[in-house]
Amino acid sequence: MPADFPLRLDFGGGHADLDPATGAPLQFTDGADPARRFLLDPADAPWHSIEHQWGSGHLTTDRGGYRWHSPATSTAVEGGFESEHPLAEGLRVTVRRWTDGDRLRERYTVANDGPEPLAITGLGIQTPFGDVYGAARDALDRAVHAHLFTGGTWAWALAQPMSGTGRSLGLIVREGAVRAYSIESRNPASYSNIRGHIALLATDRARNPAAFGGQPELAVAPGGSLALEWELGWYDTIADFLAATDAPARFSSCTAQTGEAITVEADEVASPDATVVQTGERRWTVTADRHGPATVDIGGARTEVFFHDDLETVVRRRVDYIARHQIARERPGLLAHAFVPVDVRTKTTHSTNAWQDWTDGSERVAMPLLLQLAALRGWADPTEVGPLLDGWAEFAARHLLDADATPTRGSQVGRVPRLYDAPWLARFFLDRHRLTGDPAALDLAACIIERNFALGGTAHLSITLSETTVAIAEALGDTPRAAALREGLIASARHFTGLGRNLPAHEVNYEQSIVAPLVDLLTAAYGLTGESEFLDAAAERLPWLLAFGGPQPHARLHGVAIRHWDGYWFGIERLWGDVFPHHWSALTAATLRRLPASLRTADTDRLAAAIEGANMANQFADGSATCAFVMPSTVDGRAAHLDDPLANDQDWHLVLRLRTLDET
Repeated sequence: MPADFPLRLDFGGGHADLDPATGAPLQFTDGADPARRFLLDPADAPWHSIEHQWGSGHLTTDRGGYRWHSPATSTAVEGGFESEHPLAEGLRVTVRRWTDGDRLRERYTVANDGPEPLAITGLGIQTPFGDVYGAARDALDRAVHAHLFTGGTWAWALAQPMSGTGRSLGLIVREGAVRAYSIESRNPASYSNIRGHIALLATDRARNPAAFGGQPELAVAPGGSLALEWELGWYDTIADFLAATDAPARFSSCTAQTGEAITVEADEVASPDATVVQTGERRWTVTADRHGPATVDIGGARTEVFFHDDLETVVRRRVDYIARHQIARERPGLLAHAFVPVDVRTKTTHSTNAWQDWTDGSERVAMPLLLQLAALRGWADPTEVGPLLDGWAEFAARHLLDADATPTRGSQVGRVPRLYDAPWLARFFLDRHRLTGDPAALDLAACIIERNFALGGTAHLSITLSETTVAIAEALGDTPRAAALREGLIASARHFTGLGRNLPAHEVNYEQSIVAPLVDLLTAAYGLTGESEFLDAAAERLPWLLAFGGPQPHARLHGVAIRHWDGYWFGIERLWGDVFPHHWSALTAATLRRLPASLRTADTDRLAAAIEGANMANQFADGSATCAFVMPSTVDGRAAHLDDPLANDQDWHLVLRLRTLDET
């Protein structure tokens, strides 16, 4: 590296610190928020190895596979430098990195100096955004969510502070295309609290040719070159960033019911999966009459929309599928009434196999909850589901609860108490009371919540706990028992209000399914007391929740919270990496629907609808489902961008949707 090589490039009130040996950005720093880490920091992430430095990359061709990192030569240019990376005879990559004041620009060029054409089937660049969950305060103060949109010539990345406040770092592709992304360093060694190393891909044809609607082979003529150029800048608001992307299209929505139209404003629109009709100048409609995704092409850009059947149709066929394929009827005694996962390829139920996320309890409780809610709405035949629910009620009381109403993960694993399960089981028995009038069911529902509180539940953000507690107290009427439940909930809200950003770790250090129950808790406490401290606390924490979802114009991504571990824990494929949409993203929609009137807006309602529509992608037209669509093209080199074949815990989004309809 020449002596005049800069160690820092300033742009837009921030800067990039560079590695003197490689020229790679080590960190992007916002001058207004210098403590925030927009890139991974080895001091905080020891698994962040030097081979994943920003701007290093890989190239797969018909001549062989190559990587670049440390340059052979570097030359100063106006505002920065250009580095040369010879890969083979007649093949090189040049990296130019410079600033024009407001923006940092990077240009990656593959040059074919040989006499033969070059075929590229893999081209990726490392972009190790600091998307990690330390303690909650550390995440909120120092980390970012990386929202990615790999729409070809319409591609960008947005590193947004996890607090939802402050400037974001935006990357916008200005020449060439980014058609996919991969996740690396995701395995049992790195576990669930890190998103991994992100690589943006011009093509990933060599590893996953069908990903993101299809990965092309890129041709470079003799003496020719192929370039990918992007810029990075700081943005005060999401709206400012989106305006800067110069989007070639505008969608009325990313999801719609079958038979309804999505309107697109663009010069040209095409789809291999849907009907496209031009209705005016730069105005098109996209429709489909089948439940499923549709690729939409806009010139060199591409995205995905989703058309779904109406809610009742989806619920009815899902209930039917569960009843036919997801009950362990071969077991003895009450165990034969358990709802279990199923491999949708073979329609064979999936055994626990000593794996806590494949049990007949915990998240699988969504299935009996869904059947019971469907029966309450008249969307299931009570003569068919009634006996199934009767049997499951007995099974749950015997095998998922102990004599003190302490919940456990399942009948076939160690009976370890799990606070998360309490509100789910309590809600089943509350709904059973609604369905059958059985007072014993209401009593058991209350016992389960009381036991949750006794075990420390008021200091734990159990999913759906607050709304379940409020509903049980209402069902108990004007009684001391109901008053005690409400008092416990209010005490919990005061506890978490006092903690501020110092939220406790749950099964993951920090996640959207901690923050959504937190906002629900504060909303419930405000509804019970009218005290402004709870309203103010909910308003302060709402941006934390919204920051988990990005503004990508893509059905699986728009507003959908990032979650990146459940493909491994709940699926057969055992793939870590982003799951879009994960069913718990629907918690955000439910939370937005029940916000106090002063916080609820047309935008929050629109976002809730987008999330609800996105989650329909986990339900299939035959009533089967997937627990995880693993979004990246590859994860640690394994092909992904696929539906895991296990139907497991994904029905929560339908449960939450029906519950929201009941509440409103």
